[in-house]
Amino acid sequence: MACFCFLVDQRRMMRRAKPVAGTCSRCGSGAKVADMQVSTRFCNIPLYWESWKAIVCTYCGATLKSYK
Repeated sequence: MACFCFLVDQRRMMRRAKPVAGTCSRCGSGAKVADMQVSTRFCNIPLYWESWKAIVCTYCGATLKSYK
């Protein structure tokens, strides 16, 4: 007998952000330090949350560095 569980949704959210000195290495725009959070839902039921800090570009949205 086989049991299948499908990943329905994984959402990445930016909780808080503050500007930081420096620029993005990809587009040259400014950067900010943000508190990031990922929430994973299986079958529309929230199951798992993970939080960390990251340096994110303000223009292109690229994650330049993350701290767990």
